[in-house]
Amino acid sequence: MSTPDQTSTPDLASAPGPLGDITVIDLTRALAGPHAGMMLGDLGARVIKVETPGHGDDTRGWGPPFVDSPDGPVATYFLSCNRNKESITLDLKSAPGVAALTELVRRSDVLLENFRPGVLDRLGFTLDRLMELNPRLVVLSISGFGHDGPEGGRPGYDQIAQGEGGLMSMTGPDPETPTKVGVPIADLLSGMYGAYGVLAALHERERTGKGGQVRTSLLAGIVGVHAFQGTRWTVAKEIPQAEGPHHPSICPYGLFHASDGIVQISVGSEGLWQKFAPAFDLPLSEVGFATNAERVRNGRQVRAAVEEAFSSFTTATLLARLTEIGVPSGQVKNLEQVYSWDQTRSQGLVIEVDHPTLGTIELPGPPLRFFAGDGAEWKREHRSPPLLGQHTGEILDWLGLADRESPA
Repeated sequence: MSTPDQTSTPDLASAPGPLGDITVIDLTRALAGPHAGMMLGDLGARVIKVETPGHGDDTRGWGPPFVDSPDGPVATYFLSCNRNKESITLDLKSAPGVAALTELVRRSDVLLENFRPGVLDRLGFTLDRLMELNPRLVVLSISGFGHDGPEGGRPGYDQIAQGEGGLMSMTGPDPETPTKVGVPIADLLSGMYGAYGVLAALHERERTGKGGQVRTSLLAGIVGVHAFQGTRWTVAKEIPQAEGPHHPSICPYGLFHASDGIVQISVGSEGLWQKFAPAFDLPLSEVGFATNAERVRNGRQVRAAVEEAFSSFTTATLLARLTEIGVPSGQVKNLEQVYSWDQTRSQGLVIEVDHPTLGTIELPGPPLRFFAGDGAEWKREHRSPPLLGQHTGEILDWLGLADRESPA
């Protein structure tokens, strides 16, 4: 899918895989755009991260926690969203910096940006100019609340978008305590939606021969995952509220207490209820218990009955019993337990990389695995998140600009 005038890239900079023939310019910073770029890099694309000279991506300074290295502290936040990338520093307000980005645009397949709407235009790279430089370029633009509309261009950060997008009103112990999700979910979702939009645009380019722009936003990411809570309002006109660790439409489904800890269960069908209720001496077919709709309406009484039934079991015994009767269940693990769990590691969800200053480190791994028809698995040779400007010389040499005035 390379552009017509794109020269071959060095072996070090590309890897086989679903996107092994794709080059991405990552102009983004913080989390939403970098996460999209990392997803494309995980799939084998060459991702060139363009950073501001001196300090680079904002997340290089977001901490603690920082990890000490010979070159100074490294922010673990930056390490979370920039694996499988190269870093070049460019001053986009200078002529050499503009020249370097111009040449990058000509040679690339995808450009990612999350500037506030209008900033890229002021730098001289309007959509028209980008398409003039490379008609096959796919541009992903991520904003806070959308690029147009009555509040288009409004700046957005994750927690603000979680609140404005309604997610916090449905999350937390009760309606009076709006609670954010424990990760920057608006950023992550917009990055994920953006990456899948890029893949769709690249596929369309194969039919039309032309690139174009994909837009998404933090607001779109949040609204895009309202799922049944969204139709609960749009169709049934019910306003969802926070209900703590329990499901609003399935009962019993949520967090309960054993004698020495907590477990979670999902009695997600009437068939499971038929197994679950007798196993714990719960009313199987009494009024208020007989159907899921009744149990949801009678939620407090049902949950109280389950709590009482579970109180005589240890966590280990309870989980074993639930497994025996086929009711989905589990613990609430902390992250130390998650990353040391054999199942997590068996799925490639922890990877090892060699960092230039930290040495060998472990990172959360990509969530996708790819298999050929014969069952052979494609495994990416992952690269550590780059140092600021680590690959500037290599990339300028590839662009044929190594002998010109420094763009940084």
